Amino acid sequence: MPTNFTVVPVQDAEGGAAAATGSGKPASLDQVFVDGDKDDNSDGSQSGDDIQKESRPFILDSDVEVYNGKNMALFEEEMDSTPMVSSLLNKLANYTNLTQGVREHEEAEDGFRRIAVTVPPMGTFIGVYLPCMQNILGVILFLRLTWIVGTAGILGSFAIVSMCCICTLLTAISMSAIATNGVVPAGGSYYMISRSLGPEFGGAVGLCFYLGTTFAGSLYILGTIEILLTYIVPTAKLFEAESIEGEGTAAQNTVRVYGTCCLLLMALIVFVGVKYVNKLALVFLACVMLSIMATYAGVIKTLIQPPEFNVCLLGNRSLTNDKFEVCAKTELENNQTVTTQLWRLFCSSEHLNATCDDYFTLNNVSEIRAVPGLLSGVIKDNLWGDYGPANMVIEKKSQGSVAAEDTSGDLYKPYVFNDMATYFTLLVGIYFPSVTGIMAGSNRSGNLRDAQRSIPFGTIMAILTTSFFYISCVLLFGACIEGVVLRDKFGDSVKKNLVIGILAWPSPWVIVIGSFFSCCGAGLQSLTGAPRLLQAIARDGIIPFLQIFGHGKANGEPTWALLLTVAICEIGILIASLDDVAPILSMFFLMCYLFVNLACAVQTLLRTPNWRPRFKFYHWSLSFLGMSLCLSLMFISSWYYALVAMVIAGCIYKYIEYRGAETEWGDGLRGLSLNAARYALIRLEESPPHTKNWRPQLLVLCKLDSHLAVKHPRLLSFTTQLKAGKGLTIVCSVLHGTYMTRGAHAKIAEQNLKAVMAAERTKGFSHVVVSSNLRDGFSLLIQSAGLGGMKHNAVLMAWPACWKQARDSSSRRNFIETVRETTEAHQALLVAKNIDHFPGNQDRLEGGRIDVWWIVHDGGLLMLLPFLITQHKVWKKCQMRIFTVAQMDDNSIQMKKDLQMFLYHLRLDAEVEVVEMHDSDISAFTYEKTLVMEQRSQMLKQMQLSRTEREREAQLIHDRNTASHSTKEDKASVGTPDRVHMTWTKDKLINERNKHREGMGVKDMFNMKPNQSNVRRMHTAVKLNEVVLKNSRDSQLVLLNMPGPPKSKKGDENYMEFLEVLMEGLDRVLLVRGGGREVITIYS
Repeated sequence: MPTNFTVVPVQDAEGGAAAATGSGKPASLDQVFVDGDKDDNSDGSQSGDDIQKESRPFILDSDVEVYNGKNMALFEEEMDSTPMVSSLLNKLANYTNLTQGVREHEEAEDGFRRIAVTVPPMGTFIGVYLPCMQNILGVILFLRLTWIVGTAGILGSFAIVSMCCICTLLTAISMSAIATNGVVPAGGSYYMISRSLGPEFGGAVGLCFYLGTTFAGSLYILGTIEILLTYIVPTAKLFEAESIEGEGTAAQNTVRVYGTCCLLLMALIVFVGVKYVNKLALVFLACVMLSIMATYAGVIKTLIQPPEFNVCLLGNRSLTNDKFEVCAKTELENNQTVTTQLWRLFCSSEHLNATCDDYFTLNNVSEIRAVPGLLSGVIKDNLWGDYGPANMVIEKKSQGSVAAEDTSGDLYKPYVFNDMATYFTLLVGIYFPSVTGIMAGSNRSGNLRDAQRSIPFGTIMAILTTSFFYISCVLLFGACIEGVVLRDKFGDSVKKNLVIGILAWPSPWVIVIGSFFSCCGAGLQSLTGAPRLLQAIARDGIIPFLQIFGHGKANGEPTWALLLTVAICEIGILIASLDDVAPILSMFFLMCYLFVNLACAVQTLLRTPNWRPRFKFYHWSLSFLGMSLCLSLMFISSWYYALVAMVIAGCIYKYIEYRGAETEWGDGLRGLSLNAARYALIRLEESPPHTKNWRPQLLVLCKLDSHLAVKHPRLLSFTTQLKAGKGLTIVCSVLHGTYMTRGAHAKIAEQNLKAVMAAERTKGFSHVVVSSNLRDGFSLLIQSAGLGGMKHNAVLMAWPACWKQARDSSSRRNFIETVRETTEAHQALLVAKNIDHFPGNQDRLEGGRIDVWWIVHDGGLLMLLPFLITQHKVWKKCQMRIFTVAQMDDNSIQMKKDLQMFLYHLRLDAEVEVVEMHDSDISAFTYEKTLVMEQRSQMLKQMQLSRTEREREAQLIHDRNTASHSTKEDKASVGTPDRVHMTWTKDKLINERNKHREGMGVKDMFNMKPNQSNVRRMHTAVKLNEVVLKNSRDSQLVLLNMPGPPKSKKGDENYMEFLEVLMEGLDRVLLVRGGGREVITIYS
């Protein structure tokens, strides 16, 4: 549904925007506001724009005439962050998505700037259709299509062409959807994939596309040299073979030398000036179209008169006729029978009684037309394929012959041989490069009049046109040309002529010259496009080691990228075989097309709000079919090349992921991850995890110092060792204050947490909240951290070591309340004492023990934790020991056997020890320690009360003095500063009575008796500590059951003392309190 916009001009009292700027041109709002800011900042009497604006009585003051939006003064404060609609539309109208391209390069090379002339943008035909045609039609059409038709047959070739063309058509549909979903800058498929699938996939596939384009340059150069040495100047060979077996090596060496020289020449042309390449582009395209028209004209001419090219057959074997003129064994000369040149090639001498080859003797020589014509019926013979091994003689199967017994000397005879083993999948890999080049239109989107219409229509029409060319050529070649000639790759049987050339009209040289210049132009285009693609990848900054290739000449020419492209292209030339290079670039292009289809399918299935392509004729099933076809063609062509290409792309992907791509492009995979996460969270919400699936999902409570740095980084090290990257980890902290005043501090603290997590290799999430009360902040995190079923089930924190030295009791209260809240929330609690003494991730403990003191069973977490810890390389060499305590009535021997059996069923390897703790009298030491603890608690209460009263008294005196000094009577009170007159209230009377009781309370403190419950608790802590110290003093880590806090808050201060006594003398201790559910099971 179209949307109508109405632009209403709004004029101010002074005659509009033009009058305000003092010129005939309207000033943009950005410029007006920038100027206004400069004027404001120049005023030294005020600091900040807000103060200056608010200090002015009216908006129409004379000092603000530079401001042009007086009638929009209500939105003046938001102008810096939210521009006016007119300014936004002005920017969009002037937007250009062209990178520094050919026009700028030409201007820089010429040394002067051209006068700006409005160049009409290109339409669909010139901007998309012709460039795609030029890139699709090329070397394979002229040099290998006839051989593919002869080898695979018409039906097999039709299958090959159809698969490849359907693959590119489906990819073009997906590409059209992506290209019309917004503006596509220069960069083509790399830009589309990277912005749709993210920097990791974008970098990996972008480099694969770059390698494919580079090897395409090698392919075109090898095609150029093959045409030059085989059909134009066959005498220009540099190396001569000493034997027939060495002819292939000598020919390859010649190709390597000429190919390297051609590569350097093309690279020099590209380096000197891109303008020459672009100016010749239409010439090269004209050569291709002229060659195709000559081919069709030749086909039509065969209906009238077939070409005068014949093939000489010995029996049914095809012969190379470049070494003889007469296709006969003998001929009459002066009424005498004399031998021919062909006789001398098969016989020992020129005499009629000479010894000849057996096959030559048994079979006759015949001559047939190389191009019988469209109505000859040869199409029936060419329907089916004729595959064979290397060095197999090419034969006409429908013609009879007499086989010879000895065929050992056939290799040295003038037969036409297969130069390589042929099979269907090989032909697919060789043919596929002939359908690449469909991205040419999307690369020129900035030059198009209507890119959103031209790219889909032009690309799809170019694919349909070229597909028609290829399919018609398959049918016409099979219907017009003899099968033995089609299978003759280099035209040896037709006097070293290009096979497609003998079909063309008026002369084979039309095809030879046209294909030569076509290959030259395509090679130059590859050497022009590949460096720019690499430069675009390097400038994106997603692959750090490629950053040097983002630089170039002053005009932006990618000099360093060109050098790397030439080096990689040289690798393809050193292969020196067009048939071996073609499958390599097929892999890279197929991988690129695969990810184009994947990007479209992902975006369509996710239905992201930004996915609104103007091209509507797409569907996710078509994209999925195209993706499957690309993957199938990769493995059909060459499974080992496909694996290598995937390994290269995978390594680049993991490298970008490892280095951490900082670029965020709103890619579709992020949406896919969100959808997958949402689905998984909903599934997790349906039912709680089974005991077999339980693993600690940690909420790590960190403390920050005054600089917002993490106080105990080893807490995160221990988290990594415990989790090994598995499960959920939430690292959080609380800042005191309000979010309005400390919001920036919270972001800094969260960045610090992330930095420490990265340094300690802790995989998880970080979160910092600001609360007016630290206790409330930690309580909020314990209750609400996580999402849905992905919530923490355990809390990890450090032991508050300085709780005794603290001036107030907040540290103690916060800790105890945390214990109570985790218990109430049915969450496990892990408290690490001396966390700074724990080993780091780089340390390796050489032996030692991890001791578990299993006093009470609270879900089996005590047994599970040491197993998880020993999975990490830091603790891997430590042995696990489990201690349990036997009372007077327990059978310690039976307990040990039962515990060993229990551990056996749990599949845990650990030593078992049963420690007997007999009932004993409470020692004087325990009694005295309890008394000291209670006296200390009482003293702290008195001190806390006295301190509170003193603070109130001082504040009251301060308030009174402040009030008295502000009155006129303050002079009369100067003489008696020591006395302060106050009004007695009920609270004041109670406070004064408490002061008199302080002296009595201190006296009673030394006469008090300890509470018997506290004495028993202290006795347990002391005796248990003695046993633990005796057995585990030298252990690497001690895990203890953590007793719960008292139900009444009156005993909170004593609870901390009990825990201190329990852990006294131990270095590394982990107090463990279960969450009230079983976390370990003996069942599978």
